[in-house]
This record gives sequence, C-alpha cells and structure tokens, in this order.
Amino acid sequence: MGKLNDKAVAGAKPGEKDYKLSDGDGLHLLVRTNGSKLWRLKYRIAGKEKLLSFGQYPLISLKNVRERTLEARRLLSNGIDPMEQKKAIKAASEIAQTTKTETVEVIGREWFEKFGSEWVDSHGSKVIRRMERDLFPWLGKAEIRTVTPSALLSVLRRVEARGALDTAHRLHQNCGQIWRYAVATGRVERDITSDLKGALPPAKETHLGAITDPVEVGALLRNIENYKGSEVVRFLLQLSPLLFLRPGEIRSAKWSEFPDFDEEVDEIWTIPASRMKAKRPHVVPLCKQVMAILGDLKELTGDGEYLFPSPRSKTRPLSDTAVLAALQRMGYDKGQMTAHGFRAMASTNLEQLGYDVRLIELQLAHADQDKVRAAYKRETHLLRLDERKKMMQAWADYLDGLRNGAAVLPFKKMG
Repeated sequence: MGKLNDKAVAGAKPGEKDYKLSDGDGLHLLVRTNGSKLWRLKYRIAGKEKLLSFGQYPLISLKNVRERTLEARRLLSNGIDPMEQKKAIKAASEIAQTTKTETVEVIGREWFEKFGSEWVDSHGSKVIRRMERDLFPWLGKAEIRTVTPSALLSVLRRVEARGALDTAHRLHQNCGQIWRYAVATGRVERDITSDLKGALPPAKETHLGAITDPVEVGALLRNIENYKGSEVVRFLLQLSPLLFLRPGEIRSAKWSEFPDFDEEVDEIWTIPASRMKAKRPHVVPLCKQVMAILGDLKELTGDGEYLFPSPRSKTRPLSDTAVLAALQRMGYDKGQMTAHGFRAMASTNLEQLGYDVRLIELQLAHADQDKVRAAYKRETHLLRLDERKKMMQAWADYLDGLRNGAAVLPFKKMG
C-alpha cells in the first residue's frame, strides 16, 4: 500500500511552484502550477535514471496507476525497460490501419473459425480468450503484413512480465498458427514468428500431481469415501479413479448419454465427439461399481441434465476447480494430486499390472499419433471393446482391494 490515498490526491492544490506527492517505490504525483496533476514513475535501468509518465489524474486513478507501476516493476525485474516497451506498443498501434480488412484480429478470428471446430470446447475457449486478452488489444487492428517481429515480441514480453511465461509461449504458438494460415491464404509472404524462436526464456516444465503408489492410492480412496463436503463432489471423486477420463469429460457428463438403468442393456457410456479432445466419440465400459454409484447419484441429480450440476445452477456442470478444492480440503496440494492425476494413476498401475499399453491408450482416448493409421480407424472408440470391459472391471476390483487396505493385490487379468 502506497503513502497516498484518493482524498489526498483529489485535494492537492496548485502552489506557486510545481511540487510532488510521493506514493513510494518511485511513483509520484506532479502537481503543476496550472492545476494539472501528472503521474510519473522514477526508476533506474542499466545504471541510468529514467522517468516514465502514466498520464493525468483523474483520467488515471490512484488504483489504476498503482497497477501500472506494478506491471512496470515486473518488466524491470525481467530486464525490460518499461519506457521502451511503451514505445514499442505505441509503434505497433501506429501501424494499424483500421480501414483494412486484413488485420491481425480479422485473420486471427478467421483462423480460429476454420480450425477451432476441431478442438474440444474448453480448449477452444482458452485459445480465443488468450488472443482477446493478450494479442488483439495491442496488435489486433494492425494490418498483418506490416507487423514486425519486434512489435510482436513486445506483446509477448508484456505477458511474460506479469509472470505468465507459459501463457506467453502458448500465445507465441497461436501467433505462429495465425501467421502460417495468413501465408497459406496469400496475406503475408512469411511467418515472422519463426524469427522469435528463443526470444522468450524456456517455460518451466510442470507435472500435474498424481498419486500412483498403491498404498497411497488406497489411502486416497478411503479419504474420498469419508469426504464430508458436497455430496455431488464426493460422487465425482468416487467415479474419477474408476473411469479415468479427462476432468472436463466427466464433469460435463449428461444423464441422456447413459443407458436406461431399468432395462437390460449393454452397460457402456458413449461420450459424443463434441465433448472429446480428439473430436471422436468415446466408449467407456461401466463396471459393477460404477453402475452402483450411478444408481445412487441418479436419486440425487437424476431430475436434471447433468450428473454433476453446479450448486449455483442446474443448467451448467460443476466448475473445473471443484475437484481440486476438494482434494486440497482432504490435505492434498496440487503438486500431490489433481483431477487429471486419476488418469496417470490408472495408466501407470495398469501398465505395471501387465496390461497392453495400446489397450490402456485406447481407454484413455489418446489421439493416435499415426494419422495415416487413424484415418482408417473410423470406429476407434469400439476397438477391443470386450478386452476393455474386462480390464475396467478388473481395475475396479483392484481399487476395492486397495481401499480395503491391501497394498498390492494378486492382480489377475480376465480373459
């Protein structure tokens, strides 16, 4: 918190000479004799003292200027001169030609419309939000052929400066896709993003927390069984290790996708292609344990659309933070266990217990890396279904044993 407050800033009167009101950390308000009030930041870089202007009060509020100061300090901590950054962004804005239609934003949205339909909705929404937040406000109106590598780098470094290095790398990747699309459609001659290879520091590799040790798996299952929070979240936690789907695929499950519990039907759940990452339908065999849990859950949420509705509205599913928050409530931080960790739990153990890796990959719905082979697999979701049914039932039985206290059970593959 700085030294100034809104009352002091608003009440500052002009004097016979210009004077300064300090907020600390180099930020001050210059009160001119003519009554104008200007925000300025004094800082040092490469041994030189500089003065950065943020604009005039009250157009720039005290709260806003403190946010800008924090951003400038983040840039400095990364060795970036905020004054040079400001000039680069201004230069990028000046090359914008709003009368043209071949701007970064127009072509970016066109690229997204062409290829976004291939992605699962949650991924697509992240991509477009990233561009709307970090690319379009700075370069969106610029004609794409006029954008220079240095102008694009200034945008990426702005993201890096706020501590979002991984986001900066992802934005760089998206820009490469946009520019290559622009090359393919004749708007630009080359992909300028290749000039920026190595310009950003490498992103730190992060691993999603996952419990794979059988003893620890058993303890986690017992903690889930005794979870005292939301009943809907408890059911989601119980099903997660049994189904080992991607978090969004299970959270968004709808009752209409499941078989009628009152009829003698094949107990499988077919997830539509629109909700799958690879945009192919996916079949999940439902073992006895899953069917029992679903029967109990249906009494709780069966009158709605979603298996796991949000507590705020039955018309949308639980948020993506629900499982993580529950795990943290049970004492697991995100470095130990995450919603995605149930997939690693299953794949690691099933492989160690003797199952064919390709069979496990099929059940995980991992995209086939061989696109030629994949093209012939129109019914990929039905491949080796009988084997997968047996594997899923044996896996559920194994988890029962771990929950009941067995560290490692004699695991017999069925079939």
